[in-house]
Amino acid sequence: MIPKQDRLVITFYTTTDAMAMEHLCREQKADGRMIPVPRSISAGCGLAWSAPPESEKALRALLDAEHIRFQGVYRCLV
Repeated sequence: MIPKQDRLVITFYTTTDAMAMEHLCREQKADGRMIPVPRSISAGCGLAWSAPPESEKALRALLDAEHIRFQGVYRCLV
């Protein structure tokens, strides 16, 4: 079993928003990956972006700059 790590998890209202985030992060070479929303969090579309906690400020800036709607930002073990 893979040990769980402390991660930043960003949830989205729609799959379209989640996919826009994934595309933007790949384009910007931002750290992270798409994951299913952890059971401890509920979200509208079921997809979330997982990244190291220290990348929160940079990812929030990307979300704001590109006007990508997100539901919430969490820190949890994934």
